[in-house]
Amino acid sequence: MRRIVIVTRDCAGVNAAIRAVVRSAACYNVEVLGAVRGYEGLIDGDLVSLDSRSVSGIINMGGTILKTARCKRFRTIPGQKKAVETIKKNKIDTVIVIGGNGSLTAANILASKYSVPVIGIPATIDNDVNGVNMSIGADTAVNVALDAIDKIRDTAVSMERIFVVEVMGRDCGYLALRAALAGGCEEVLLPEKSYDFKDIYKSVVDGNIRGKVSWIIVVAEGKAKAADVAKKITKITGLETREVVLGHIQRGGRPTAFDRILAARYGNYAVELLKQGKKGVCVALRNDKLASQPLSAAIRVKDMEVDSYYRLIKILT
Repeated sequence: MRRIVIVTRDCAGVNAAIRAVVRSAACYNVEVLGAVRGYEGLIDGDLVSLDSRSVSGIINMGGTILKTARCKRFRTIPGQKKAVETIKKNKIDTVIVIGGNGSLTAANILASKYSVPVIGIPATIDNDVNGVNMSIGADTAVNVALDAIDKIRDTAVSMERIFVVEVMGRDCGYLALRAALAGGCEEVLLPEKSYDFKDIYKSVVDGNIRGKVSWIIVVAEGKAKAADVAKKITKITGLETREVVLGHIQRGGRPTAFDRILAARYGNYAVELLKQGKKGVCVALRNDKLASQPLSAAIRVKDMEVDSYYRLIKILT
């Protein structure tokens, strides 16, 4: 192994992972390149050199210094072949992909279809990479959402209102579930769980009759839209309801200590796996132990524990 290239998506902690990969590779005198704007850069050959000095001072930065972009071209055979050409032309031995399910799916295509040596590092606020306890960025995103919910509660209590807070999570409700539990919220709507919305509206009315003056309902974007839920609550209950969409603020911000440490461990372990000759695998954390699994397993749908956390939310409401 003489030269590797890093491909990234964005979330808090990705820069810390880049730093860990570059400096771990330097210990073995391995050259590191970075693909600018993710798979777009890999297709176009837009690569930059990374060394220990170039990753200095980035451990606390959100996003990714390599930039990123959604790459429709990689979904096509010509786009994939052009990326492979870039890899061969630049004599790249291994591709390290730092990202979520979409990025790792593309990484699996490179590995399985074109026999490119690839190592995946899970980084996504949804924490939806299968077989991985924690992905880089998930802890920071929960804390960003929680900070917003804490501030919203101040207003909800003061003005005696119901707030519906929409967080990210198209297919996975991890962020919504954790933020709702930590924020002491009264209800959470998740893609993984079915609901009888009439029961939700009834519980709001019953609570109001008992003297409850404020509510916060967290909604994962993949389950419902905050505006729709808020409108229905007001229409059915007659109670004043406001919606808040947190949006992309959840993907940014300075990474928490947990995410910085996780990124350091993942980045270093990815390089160690390469030195061991491993390829076509994704780094994983299980019971605080580093492990690896096939990329094909990592991109399967993750079975997230929902019921026990949801039951706790309802008990503590």
